[in-house]
Amino acid sequence: MKQMTVNRDDSSPKEHLAGLDEIFAESPYPMRLLGDSPGPFRTCMRTLDLGTVNVVELTLPSSEVLRTSALVRRSDPELCSVIFPVQGRLLLSQADRQAVLGAHDFALYDSSLPFRLKIAIDGEPAKLVRAHLPRALVGMPAAAMGRLLARPLPGRTGVGGLLVRYLADLAANAADYRPADLPRLDAIAHDLLAAAVAHHLDAEPASSNDAHRQGLLLRIEAFIRQHLRDPDLSPEMIAVAHHISLGHLHRLFGARDTTVAVWIRRQRLERARRDLRNPDLQAVPVHRIAVHWGFRDHSTFTRAFRAAYGVPPKEYRHGARTGAG
Repeated sequence: MKQMTVNRDDSSPKEHLAGLDEIFAESPYPMRLLGDSPGPFRTCMRTLDLGTVNVVELTLPSSEVLRTSALVRRSDPELCSVIFPVQGRLLLSQADRQAVLGAHDFALYDSSLPFRLKIAIDGEPAKLVRAHLPRALVGMPAAAMGRLLARPLPGRTGVGGLLVRYLADLAANAADYRPADLPRLDAIAHDLLAAAVAHHLDAEPASSNDAHRQGLLLRIEAFIRQHLRDPDLSPEMIAVAHHISLGHLHRLFGARDTTVAVWIRRQRLERARRDLRNPDLQAVPVHRIAVHWGFRDHSTFTRAFRAAYGVPPKEYRHGARTGAG
């Protein structure tokens, strides 16, 4: 589980605005943050990464979030996002439409198109919740979903009300969840968002076997990444956590021409390789890095690392330090 809380509150608004703008601009979903208020820039941001669904609660004074065509070209994770205010009002612009969002409204927007989000259009600080997931998992054609972008949708009752209340509660109570809770919470958020889209398109979600399989596999991969440090991580543990059979789990990875164990080992090796290149971790012994990423003994780690990267880990670290490889 990834949780992050950022609080900034002092008399250096330009510095704090620049810092948050940098976080937005350098993310895999790059955007820019423009401040309107000359006074202290007070912000609070909390994030909860469930696996396929990422939820953020953000409090900001009058400001704008901007995603331009150039930023779309730089990086597009192909996400569908839902946004709504908890307090204050928002103005969302995308696809030549504008949606003013107040209490009990929500709207959708797409990472593949430029957009502008005006926060706190009444001048008072606003609190919003944003959630996104891969657009392919919504189960609707992009052209159909495009009809809903930047339109105010009712979030007081019905499936929209369920979605808004669920996401708001997730963001507000992020610290209360255990890692084992996340796959279940992720599945609920995914299903509610897909149901809300289908409801407003007056269609059934295209929940084909392929879409279900892809969503399940993404949740399993997220679960594995969250538990890489656990040496007891195993296919059996993963299957139990996701309420599927061991055979079903192996078939999911078999469709990608790999096995669960091989995928886990690759993830561990890549993180160990990253740490070996990190100059801040030069004093950490290689065997400690191996243990940190779930390898039970140094010899197993050394053999696996050499098979993957062609050199033993100590030699790799030395080459990274000297620039020799």
